[in-house]
Amino acid sequence: MIRGMRHALVVAVGAWALAPSAWAATGEAWRWTGTDGTQHYGDRPAADARAPRRLAASAPAPLARLRMERRNDEHLAWVQNPLDGPIEVLLRAEGPPPQAMPALPARATVPARTERLLTRIAAHGARADVALTAIPGHPNARPRDVEYGYPLAGGAPRIGQSWGGGFSHTDAENRYAIDLAAPVGTPVLAARDGVVMQIEDGFEDAGDLDDDAVARANFVRILHDDGSMALYAHLQAEGVEVRPGQRVRRGDRIARSGNSGLSSGPHLHFAVQVNRGLTLASIPFRMFGPGGVLRLALPPDDAQPVPTGAAPAAADPERL
Repeated sequence: MIRGMRHALVVAVGAWALAPSAWAATGEAWRWTGTDGTQHYGDRPAADARAPRRLAASAPAPLARLRMERRNDEHLAWVQNPLDGPIEVLLRAEGPPPQAMPALPARATVPARTERLLTRIAAHGARADVALTAIPGHPNARPRDVEYGYPLAGGAPRIGQSWGGGFSHTDAENRYAIDLAAPVGTPVLAARDGVVMQIEDGFEDAGDLDDDAVARANFVRILHDDGSMALYAHLQAEGVEVRPGQRVRRGDRIARSGNSGLSSGPHLHFAVQVNRGLTLASIPFRMFGPGGVLRLALPPDDAQPVPTGAAPAAADPERL
């Protein structure tokens, strides 16, 4: 399971409370080996670091960064998108809203690798807290009915948990996800052409299955030309083999499978997702595996329409 694709950040603005001019800290913590062979720790690895690893207590990289700039009698709220694909953001007040133009809540779509002025907040008046929420993907995505390739190299498919699996596929982000059992290090292949939008690969393998582990999964997110996004998750630490912004073709090797994040065994978590207006949702998909079309459907007690070409589900999934 992987969740936590919604990013939130709270800052304070007002006549006497000004948010930092720099981007907010991400809460990352890293361990690496220096050139002298000793272990080092910090919020980012040195340029010459050997074997850098993000620690379990570290936070994932942000989906968006908020910068408050004081200019004359107002605060300018700038939002930067560090991803290689669009994001949707919402800036809202935590409590009574300050005077702003446009008024809060302010909502916008920010293109890849760009910065956008979201609103201007009056500098006079009482202190106010504002919160930024970000979701990957464009809210106007129109996914097509496409057959996806099998995302693992070699071997017969083994679906540990299918659509609507009761262990962890019960929320909108994961309802139409599948967990494919695979030994750590199995090559992960792109299931469809697209552009690498976002990656995480610095987290160690899964430890305790606590709530914080959900956000500590290594993954690759690939943006398709119809606005949908494929998520390949629970990858091996330092197992990502593509870079953000890289265009990949179906069948290209993109990573190595692993056991990072909230995982009870080595596997690949695969889902096709779209932004449904500040809500990240998985959607049904068709997939052709080594033995033919995979049998994917929701359990009978959670049945919803399945896209044309998808066959009924197999037996109840094994937990992963």
